[in-house]
Amino acid sequence: MTRAGFGLYVHWPFCLKKCPYCDFNSHVRDRIDQARWRAGLLAELDHYAEPSAGRTVGSVFFGGGTPSLMAPETAAAVIERIARNWPLAADAEITLEANPTSVEAGRFREFRAAGITRVSLGIQALDDAALGFLGRAHSAGEARAAIRLAARSFDRYSFDLIYARPGQSLENWARELDQALDLAGDHLSVYQLTIEPGTAFHTAHARGDFALPDDDLAGALFELTQERLAAAGLPGYEISNHARPGQESRHNLTYWRYGDYLGVGPGAHGRLTLDRVKHATRQIKAPETWLTAVESTGRGTEETTPLTAAQRFEELLMMGLRLTEGIPRTRFRAELDAEPEALLDPRGLQNLVEGGFVTLDFERLAATAAGRQRLNAVLAMLIG
Repeated sequence: MTRAGFGLYVHWPFCLKKCPYCDFNSHVRDRIDQARWRAGLLAELDHYAEPSAGRTVGSVFFGGGTPSLMAPETAAAVIERIARNWPLAADAEITLEANPTSVEAGRFREFRAAGITRVSLGIQALDDAALGFLGRAHSAGEARAAIRLAARSFDRYSFDLIYARPGQSLENWARELDQALDLAGDHLSVYQLTIEPGTAFHTAHARGDFALPDDDLAGALFELTQERLAAAGLPGYEISNHARPGQESRHNLTYWRYGDYLGVGPGAHGRLTLDRVKHATRQIKAPETWLTAVESTGRGTEETTPLTAAQRFEELLMMGLRLTEGIPRTRFRAELDAEPEALLDPRGLQNLVEGGFVTLDFERLAATAAGRQRLNAVLAMLIG
């Protein structure tokens, strides 16, 4: 499983405002005690050092929330503690999610000095009207300026866009993609707007305040995205992620290849193999409750659960079929001690292969482009 990598996810749960489409564990607070939160993250890293001792950390990801709101000193202290507790690969990828407001972008050099090697910017759109609809705090001009500053400040950078917005056409999305490609480096993430329960958009959409593109247009927007970015040298290596060969997000590849990773911070999830059994870990979700638990017991873990073979099989499929490369047979053997044919529903597999939605050969199981676009249905047929 080491070939899938070993990473660390650090969750910073705070944002300046809650975006209407966001269902992540993010919260708005008037004041944040940076020193107290720094101590909490360090204590939880220390707690996990013993059960995962000796694993080489290939990637660290500061996610949120908005981790670019944390003090650069906190990022530096976390990175130093990780390097103290585990071997840290010489070429480790250390990513920070950031928003492109002028305040946060102005701290890029400090984060670089703290040890951040890659930044992922939440741009979401390059159009002011769309940014207003999405509830973003930055303008398109600020977004462009932040991308250019990231390119000067970090060796590697990426940014996110959201498509299938209300009123979006193929023509205006193509123009926006062209603008993005003028700014992009070696990685770009492009997500379809979805309406998640519990969000402000869920309420507004149910009320009829706006309508999303229909399935046919959404599919055409997806296909346009794949074609345009592939032609520019940024092929899709995962459903929503595009990169030049060798510039994929190493941390996210660890997830999709079903490798082990630790999750620290409020609500963070992890997967950790202990005594040849993979466990799911989950941290207390409420920020202040998590912090109080860490301060009193040294950890904020709410649950550590050994995963059954059936659960591992479902997760392996759910994650691995998102990737263009699919799932190698060696991973089925390592994780489940079986060939894929012994695990997959035979009738479902046959129908999907004949329909052109998956391929299975002597090396790997993979979803085709059409299959990745319909992944939920593909998974249901394979699991039976």
